[in-house]
Amino acid sequence: MRPKPRRLEFAAVIAIVLLAACAAGDPRFTAEAPAGFWHGVWHGMIAMITLVIGIFSDTVHVYEIHNTGGWYDCGFLFGTLAVWGGGSHQAGRRGRRRERDREWDELGRKVEAKLSRLLRGWAEAEPDEDWHEVEKKAERKLKLAVRRWAEEPIDGEPVAPPRT
Repeated sequence: MRPKPRRLEFAAVIAIVLLAACAAGDPRFTAEAPAGFWHGVWHGMIAMITLVIGIFSDTVHVYEIHNTGGWYDCGFLFGTLAVWGGGSHQAGRRGRRRERDREWDELGRKVEAKLSRLLRGWAEAEPDEDWHEVEKKAERKLKLAVRRWAEEPIDGEPVAPPRT
């Protein structure tokens, strides 16, 4: 059961109003009672939302003017990075991609070695100068055939190019 569009719109408006109520620029923060670390964390977490609201409202600000200084700034940056990320998610993806590439490279080496052994056995020949030439030609043809097979569309869909 999907919620009706009107309900979603209403829920979004209520959420924005509630978030705006907790946004920076709140009159409860003064020079005598400034916003601290935890308010900085919260303001950092809702920074993008308050930026959009602040465009249309003079009472909502992204950053609390009356704050404790360094601790508020630290909290603000921590909150911003916690919600919006600091780029570290890319490092994890690259690491997984490299690991996956290593697995495929290892599998390719194993397949190549096994095919080479099978071809030698099939040819019933000891490796010699002629055999190395035949092995190179067979390897080139096999790579070409595998590449063509990999690039063939599946059920009429084009195959996505490999990621680099």
